[in-house]
This record gives sequence, structure tokens and C-alpha cells, in this order.
Amino acid sequence: MDSPDDVQRGGRGSVGHRHRGGPHGLHQRQGEGEDCVSPDLAVIIVSWNVRELLEACLASVYQSLERSNLGGEVWVVDNASADGSAEMVRERFPQAHLLTNKTNVGFAAANNQALREMGFPNSQIPRYVLLLNPDTVVVGDALATMVRFLDEHPSVGAAGAKLVHPDGRLQHSAFAFPTLAQAFLDFFPIHHRLLESRLNGRYPRRLYERGKPFPIDHPLGAALMARREAIREVGLLDERFFIYCEEIDWCMRMKKAGWQVYCVPRAEIVHHVAQSAGQVRDRMFVELWRSRRLLFEKHYGPFYRWAVRHIVR
Repeated sequence: MDSPDDVQRGGRGSVGHRHRGGPHGLHQRQGEGEDCVSPDLAVIIVSWNVRELLEACLASVYQSLERSNLGGEVWVVDNASADGSAEMVRERFPQAHLLTNKTNVGFAAANNQALREMGFPNSQIPRYVLLLNPDTVVVGDALATMVRFLDEHPSVGAAGAKLVHPDGRLQHSAFAFPTLAQAFLDFFPIHHRLLESRLNGRYPRRLYERGKPFPIDHPLGAALMARREAIREVGLLDERFFIYCEEIDWCMRMKKAGWQVYCVPRAEIVHHVAQSAGQVRDRMFVELWRSRRLLFEKHYGPFYRWAVRHIVR
């Protein structure tokens, strides 16, 4: 695994190959020529050894862009997959930007590679960036729904979609910021009512069912759309988080800067859950707790930091 310093210094240098997509890499609005594109949205997908899921994800993204006539571009960052993912992208989706890494640099660093290629943190385009997991499928006009909501609410710096399981069951996608109670609960089998409770950081299901946007602390990083101005103000993702908690840290920084964060339930995305991380469960459990400790060290007071140090040794 690369050290945090290696990732921060070498995130871009670790790119083994860069493939520029079609005309400007952009999905054009229907009826527009090559020189008339509207970069409303950039979608970044960081992938590791999930070729078939990535293919379905990309197909759904382009279908959603076309369905809504939304100008956008797609970036795929392949974290050293060994299953032919990069070759599939080149063959099936030549219009996508493709960055291929020689090693797995982690989720935050890989997303930052694409953000830097766009010119962030100082970029003027696109207006919005969507961080999207490769084990997702965008449903209908979900992308346009999220863009429309952010257009109508300029004080919102980031928004999440409603995630559902492949069988249609609701998957919690909006959360309160972590507490010590949540840290303790992770070590014990708990009743489903407690698992679904605010004590465990969940928002009530009825908020999703109403279909109206509601304020949250942070969405799940599987589908997080951020405003250009918010990214410019708070900066890129913190690459010390190899995987997990990077979206929590980002939203904490946005909220401290005065931005609001919302969930948009009418934007629905299917999420298969942990298809990449599940390939190395033991390692990911270690990374989860390393990231949680870093999050508490970075954002919480002395007592919280002391307690977490004793929980996570």
C-alpha cells in the first residue's frame, strides 16, 4: 500500500496511461456541434476489478446524460485492475476520459487525479462533479434531477442521491456525522431497530419516502455530487484517507465553510454495495478503522480523540 505521503506527492505521477475521450471528452447536448458543448457535469468513477459492474455503470451514466440532454463528461480512474477493466473502457466507451494507475492509490487520491486533470481546485468548469462508485446503476434522469436541485439551491455545496439495492429495497444513503456511540456499536451485534436509528447515524426512512430533499450531514460516497464553488473553497479530497471517511471529511469541511448538504430522494441510483472492497475484506476492515481514527483526530475534540485512540489500537 502506498503511504499517505507517497499518494499526495505521487498521485498524478502514478498514472500509467491517460486516454483522452472523444471531442473534448464531452457528452454533447443533442443538436450541438463539436465546438458547442455544455460541461454542466463531470462524473468520476474510480474502479478496481469490477469490469462487468463498471460496464453497466458507464452505460447507465451515458443513458442518463442523453435522456436528460445534459452536457457532461465522464472520467474513469482505474486503480490497477487486473480484470481487463481499462481495455473494456477503451473499447466500449472511447468517449470517456481514462486514467490508469500502476498501483492502487486509494479512493481519495484517484478521484483527485481526475479533479486535477480538470483543473481543480481552481477550475471554472464543470459546474458540478459527481463521485460515483462503479457498482452503481443510474436510474432514469437521476443526474439531471440532482443538477436541477443544485441549480435551484445555490447555498448547497453537495448532494447525495437515494440509493437502493438491486431488488429495490431502500439503502440508507444519508447519514449524521459519526459519534462515539456509532464507533462502539460497530463492535457488537445490534437489533435492526437500533441499526436503523439516529443513534447509528441514520435518518428516518419516511424522509426518503416523502421524496422531498432534506438536509443531512453527509451522503454515502457512492454517489456524491459537489458544487464547483464548494470544491474551490475547501479543496480536494484528503488523500490520507485511503478508503472510507473521505466523503465525511469533505462534507465536514464544506459545512464548516458555510455550505449546506442535502439528500435528493427523487434521484435514484442502484448500489450493489462493497463490490470492490469486498474482495479484500480483512484489509478493508483495517482501512475503515484507520480512516475513522484519522477523522476523529482531525475534526473532534480532545475527549473524542482520546476515546477513539483507546477503541482503535
